[in-house]
Amino acid sequence: MKSIILSGVVASLLLFTGCSDKAPVVDAKPQVAEKPVQEVKAVETETVSSEESVVVAKSSSELMADQQAKYTSIYFDFDKFNIKASMQDKVTESAKVTNSSASAYGVKLEGNCDEWGSDEYNFALGLKRANSVKKALIAEGVDSSRISMISYGESNPSCMDKTDECWSKNRRVDFSLLP
Repeated sequence: MKSIILSGVVASLLLFTGCSDKAPVVDAKPQVAEKPVQEVKAVETETVSSEESVVVAKSSSELMADQQAKYTSIYFDFDKFNIKASMQDKVTESAKVTNSSASAYGVKLEGNCDEWGSDEYNFALGLKRANSVKKALIAEGVDSSRISMISYGESNPSCMDKTDECWSKNRRVDFSLLP
């Protein structure tokens, strides 16, 4: 009799817990209320020839997109979250961009993985990769309060083929600027 009741309780618990959702894991940082962003026009001068120059008005979103283009992804080895020596120059360059021309923005580090491993494992690995890049940026002089992290696990692939080359493109941390 006890085993029937116990089995019923276990089955009920399993039924009510359901499947886990696949929401991205975000670092636990207090959220600051955002002020509405106004489109601000900035003026840039472009030299067309040695005698004339053209004044181009760019919105703040266009300026942010220009800065965003200066970042390159940091790639990782299979099942690893340490930054490879070949990627260290890209981290240094990203820190320089963050501290100079993109100093008005926050930086979001987006950890990504290939499709190997469980969802939970890949979310954790993506967060570890983002944290490795965060530590490297802080070591290069970037203020830690400007950096946030998120893990997309395997849910944000840049390549969909089933090859080793493609999977290696998905093991990365991307940079995204925040206003």
